[in-house]
Amino acid sequence: MSAPVPPIHILLVDDTEANLLAVEALLTRPGVVVLKAASGPQALELLLVHEVALALVDVQMPGMDGFELAELIRGSERTRAIPLIFLTAATREAGYSFRGYEAGAVDFMFKPIDNQALLSKVNVFVELYQQKRQMAQQMAELERALRLNEMFTAVLGHDLRTPLSVVMNGAMLLPLMTDHPKVAVTAQRIQSSARRMAQMVDQLLDLARIRSGQLQLNAKPQDVEALCRAIADEFHPPDKPVRVRIASQGDTQACIDAGMCSQIMSNLIGNALLHGEPDHPVQLLIDGSAVGTIRLAVHNQGVIEAARLAHLFEPFQSAENRRSGQGLGLGLYTASMFARAHGGDIGVASDAALGQTVFTVSLPRRQVAEAAA
Repeated sequence: MSAPVPPIHILLVDDTEANLLAVEALLTRPGVVVLKAASGPQALELLLVHEVALALVDVQMPGMDGFELAELIRGSERTRAIPLIFLTAATREAGYSFRGYEAGAVDFMFKPIDNQALLSKVNVFVELYQQKRQMAQQMAELERALRLNEMFTAVLGHDLRTPLSVVMNGAMLLPLMTDHPKVAVTAQRIQSSARRMAQMVDQLLDLARIRSGQLQLNAKPQDVEALCRAIADEFHPPDKPVRVRIASQGDTQACIDAGMCSQIMSNLIGNALLHGEPDHPVQLLIDGSAVGTIRLAVHNQGVIEAARLAHLFEPFQSAENRRSGQGLGLGLYTASMFARAHGGDIGVASDAALGQTVFTVSLPRRQVAEAAA
């Protein structure tokens, strides 16, 4: 059973009782409640208790006039967005109206009030308020669904690790149990698939951490060049030629989260090896010549279509990879988020004339001196 829809409140402020009763009779209907106040202080008390869609304010009131009340309403974070319509019996002077609009009025209506015009204006603001309320409700529902989805992703990724480790250990033991060549080939395929699945699980967990705002740096002084060489070695099978060539210059020390930066470089190098020309090595250049920043550039032969460049760092973009079983399309997204967590960024340029694509990573190292101290 759905919860009852709360009524929409309209605040009416006028020091004349007859005006309050007449406008209340005109505007009250099912779902709409008119809150009456005979003075500015009474209106402020009602605003402390109720959320209102619109305020109709008489300008000429003893004590606190309508302009002063409007300034107080505009001065509060909770009430500054309330639309104000001034009701006045004063003459239509330009300076008078200017002061009202300066105080935050959306409209002026002069007494005697045209009932049909007033009802039409109020209906517009009531409908806008209903739409605003519906949008807020939809946003809340979407946020709840997103939180549940992130929780499901995190739980799924965590629970998959245990059976996956059993598969990997079993694949390592298979060749030890027999020397049949087909068993060795099958075990190798199982290990390769299990490693790919482990990477997918890690990406799902990273995505859940990013979406939930639980991404925290564990920054320590590191040698970025040594870190990159260790990552590159993981992509170098013993019986294959070297496909990742590293060059560096300047100071390569920085205060970074080694785990996050390893994933950044692993994603970029793996992406370059996967999509680059197989006959051309991937070039990794580490530039530590700047005082406050280390720049890393990953070059590979191959061109990315211009239409894809603008969306390359968005999640789930690599549909081709997912169809081929290479990944989830989260690698560049998580790399971008990890770089931003460090206060850095990632960019990409693809030159059709040179047939080359370059990913650049900028990482600040401003905390190195502090960490060393």
